[in-house]
Amino acid sequence: MHNREKGNIGEDMASAYLQKMGCTILARNYRARGCEIDIIAREGETVLFCEVKARRTAAFGLGREAVTPEKQRRILHAAQAYLQEMEGPEPFCRFDVLEVDLTLLRVIWLKDAFIVD
Repeated sequence: MHNREKGNIGEDMASAYLQKMGCTILARNYRARGCEIDIIAREGETVLFCEVKARRTAAFGLGREAVTPEKQRRILHAAQAYLQEMEGPEPFCRFDVLEVDLTLLRVIWLKDAFIVD
């Protein structure tokens, strides 16, 4: 399984999981300013900017460990562009990570995985 295929499966599983948990998917693979956000969703009045990390094994570490400060900065830039496109008042936002275990077919949702200033 190639990385892109693994990523697509992980994002599909994460999207389905978020919907099962009552979220509305607003966008997938949103690109702006040379950056990408895997999933943008709404949970109540909160907009979620979600990074999905799919793994078949923990041999290379947990998915959350791959969301480095540089990756967080890039997600923030894309989130700012998305918010500028929205009409109305700026909503409360949150940055989450969804770890997808492709072996156990399990999703772990890390809410407020990182905070931006």
